Amino acid sequence: MELFGYKIEKKIGSSVVDKGSKSFVAPNLDDGSTVIDGGGVHAFSVNFDTAFKTQQELIAKYRACARNPEAESAIDDIVNEAVVLDPYKDPVTIYLDKLDTVDVPKNIKDMIATEFDVISKKLEFNKSGPEIFRRWYEDGAIHYHIIFDNDNVKKGIKELRYIDSTNIKKIKEVIKEKDKDGIEVVKGVDEYWIYTKESRGITQTLKVALEAVAYCDSGLYDKDKEVTLSYLHKAMKPINQLRMLEDSMVIYRITRAPERRVFYIDVGNLPKTKAEQYLRNIMNKFKNKMVYDASSGTVADGKDTMSMMEDFWLPRKEGGRGTEVETLPGGQNLGDMDDVAYFQKKVYQSLHVPSSRMETEQSWSFSRTGEITRDEIKFQKYVTKLRKRFSDLLYSLLRTQLLAKGIIDKGEWNVYQENINFIFQDDGYFSELKKLEIMTSRIEMLDTISSGEMIGRYYSIEWVRKNILMQSEEDMDVLDKQMEAEKKEKQAKNTGGDGDDKAPDLY
Repeated sequence: MELFGYKIEKKIGSSVVDKGSKSFVAPNLDDGSTVIDGGGVHAFSVNFDTAFKTQQELIAKYRACARNPEAESAIDDIVNEAVVLDPYKDPVTIYLDKLDTVDVPKNIKDMIATEFDVISKKLEFNKSGPEIFRRWYEDGAIHYHIIFDNDNVKKGIKELRYIDSTNIKKIKEVIKEKDKDGIEVVKGVDEYWIYTKESRGITQTLKVALEAVAYCDSGLYDKDKEVTLSYLHKAMKPINQLRMLEDSMVIYRITRAPERRVFYIDVGNLPKTKAEQYLRNIMNKFKNKMVYDASSGTVADGKDTMSMMEDFWLPRKEGGRGTEVETLPGGQNLGDMDDVAYFQKKVYQSLHVPSSRMETEQSWSFSRTGEITRDEIKFQKYVTKLRKRFSDLLYSLLRTQLLAKGIIDKGEWNVYQENINFIFQDDGYFSELKKLEIMTSRIEMLDTISSGEMIGRYYSIEWVRKNILMQSEEDMDVLDKQMEAEKKEKQAKNTGGDGDDKAPDLY
């Protein structure tokens, strides 16, 4: 099937411009792709080296920043909130109830749900979900090569292989041709991937079909809209500043912490040359070169001791105070860490992680949501936005699987996609407290209505269940069946036992 092949032939326009409207300007292609002009009667050559190097260098910087301890801790918080692993629940599930609004048959809904489970297993999302999300977050994009069984494409996706973001680039080739008036107009846009791999000085380049790669980016681009940026991009400056500040502080403390001595050596009326020689002789005679080797636990002759740790030896002419030894104090205020704490906070703020999470010694108090900080609320909204963007990868894989198996066509997918949602499991502290408080408020309102005997007079039981308890039709059906089963179990115990009418132990 040509659609999912490794290579593509010269096929004019993956995206074709409307023939009724001619223009010499290419359509809006600002999505991080490299745009080139081609086609028509003109030959062209493109050097992708610059674009690849720019992207590779940027991703390398992102990965280096992610190894910073503070940045890594903040990223861990984001990843752990976004993808939650649970031994009993899937980290992400598909929600298809909205498909009822477009009259999708139930068998199609069931097949969509089944194929999503297949995709999830191919990705090993239940096991590797956090790692996948982390790659996407750090690099700003994630790519998977979609592999099919060439003998039977209708079996669906056979395997998904991760592609390093530094080795692949999306290309959009603007196809132009001359009209009858000799004016170059845009005929269409040919989209494909360029995969490049360098090994032992040999660079291999491959043109890959657009549909053969599942792709999801961050949605952030540079000013020219040609380079995809990571969510770490805005944090690079404070991370580098923090790293330099910590390095400089270490150097300062090493150089300023020890006490050093100043030796004033009386050289009398000796000439300058003889005075310097005399000073060196005295220094070599009394200078202590024995140092402690921490690696071996021995004392050895320190040939490579740091000059910054050495004492000062100064000559003193006749008429001075004679030979004298003076001790210089070590540096003061070496415990001041306010500037380091400031940049640590800046790193967390740039990544939208509440700075309170930086305080590892703080303990949580499980209280009401009124005590949740505004930063935690903003953080939850930020994670929700990240999940929504990351879902593009799941949409891409699900679309390819459904089209390959012939379950739906492209036109149907365009309609269905708007009504398909992915629900990520959530175990956030704020979310749990919010759910508990909402449930408590509903039960309190239900008690108020029940005690006032308003149910049956002003409100029906069904209305109360739908509007106060917020139970869906499916929830009510399940609960009704459960309550009926419990009622029958209770009656069976009361009538089939020894006559004891005590309440049954349902648990």
